[in-house]
Amino acid sequence: MKPVIAIVGRPNVGKSTFFNRLTSTRDALVADRPGVTRDRQYGVALHNSRSFLIIDTGGIGEEDHDSQDVADLMTEQSMLAASEASVLVWIVDGRDGLTAVDEILSAEFRKLDKPIFLAVNKIEGYESEVAVSDFYRLGIDSVWPISSKRGDGIANLLDAVSETIPDTVEDDTEELEGIAVSVLGRPNVGKSTLVNRMIGEDRVLTFDHPGTTRDSIKIPFEKNGKDYILIDTAGVRRKSKVLDMVEKFSILKSFEAIDAANIIILVIDASEGVTDQDTTLLGMIEDSGKSLIIVVNKWDGMETSDKERVKQLLSRKFSFIDYAQYHFTSALHGTGVGNLFKTIDKIEKSLDINVSTSDMTDILEDAVAKHPPHMVQGRRIKLRYAHLGGTDPIRVIIHGNQTDKVPDAYKRYLASVFRKRLKLVGTNVLVDFKHGDNPFKGKKNILTPRQITKRKRLMKFVKKR
Repeated sequence: MKPVIAIVGRPNVGKSTFFNRLTSTRDALVADRPGVTRDRQYGVALHNSRSFLIIDTGGIGEEDHDSQDVADLMTEQSMLAASEASVLVWIVDGRDGLTAVDEILSAEFRKLDKPIFLAVNKIEGYESEVAVSDFYRLGIDSVWPISSKRGDGIANLLDAVSETIPDTVEDDTEELEGIAVSVLGRPNVGKSTLVNRMIGEDRVLTFDHPGTTRDSIKIPFEKNGKDYILIDTAGVRRKSKVLDMVEKFSILKSFEAIDAANIIILVIDASEGVTDQDTTLLGMIEDSGKSLIIVVNKWDGMETSDKERVKQLLSRKFSFIDYAQYHFTSALHGTGVGNLFKTIDKIEKSLDINVSTSDMTDILEDAVAKHPPHMVQGRRIKLRYAHLGGTDPIRVIIHGNQTDKVPDAYKRYLASVFRKRLKLVGTNVLVDFKHGDNPFKGKKNILTPRQITKRKRLMKFVKKR
């Protein structure tokens, strides 16, 4: 197992910038304000041919009078990350100097009895010795001046961290492993509660208020001997209602989570029914070609007549998604959540396909024979052969003539045929066409003298007739 490094500290000291620097990603949301990071974020860092598991945490130690309950939950999550880590990298703000909160955190971190590396951040434009001198009062021997923004001093810090962590038996550079499942939906529909219920612990913050989750959080875990990565995302509202810059970046990262996942879980609030925003999200997921599970949450406690009304609404508004797998759950009480993994495993198996070009062409020929495409300006569209273009998402490439004139309705028909013949579960098929150019276009056939004589003789015969 990789060594685990937890990045801890007060809000807005540069923890997420440090995390992105170590992992060479932009997974952690960064903004110049406190409290942007709220949940634990995992990533893999590489240094001197060694890899580490890095945990970014929310800011701890300072009160938030506007949302103290959320601040308390952030502190709890951060201390859990510190408890499971091998080493703590404690980030402090060199510009603010030593604060009373830092002195309180020093006592709390010492109770964990783990190696602590104090990283004095934001030293740009300061003498490093002057910037760190005040922090020696904390009694921590390992104090390092760094700049998360520019990368100054980080290599020296990681050298020192590496010396305290013993070599692992298996020291590789692989990314987080497992089938990736992104959980999307509008704010306050129960996404984080569903994620916590699926992994069996209070892993992400849940609070009865929209916007609690701000970042896309990757959560690796194991269940029934299989590896999974759950991606909890921020709620996506209508663009006209998004005014805060941090929320705009949160929504962008939610959209990025679609590309990062193999399977999408779209969560819908049964008590509110199907909204236009749900339909918009569904259209984006369909365009991505990703496998889809629709979770209708907060199903418990509804009257039978209301349940029937919601099912009819789903059937009418989501009629263009006939491949989605539906689950009716109560994330709060756990009803129906366990069955999600059965569907996820079925989808994973159906995605593992390797079909030959001849078999794909046979499917295409059968589809065309049963329902040929319409004539275009008196000419028939010819679809000659098909082959598999990719499996994440599943993409079928069809070659032929006049393929640019294939109607969208016929394209959906072909996708449906391939989906049924390949026995895909909860998975769309993206169909792309390749137009074959006429190899003789622009070329003039030069006749031989013998062919010219034969042509003249033939023309004389035609005139006589």
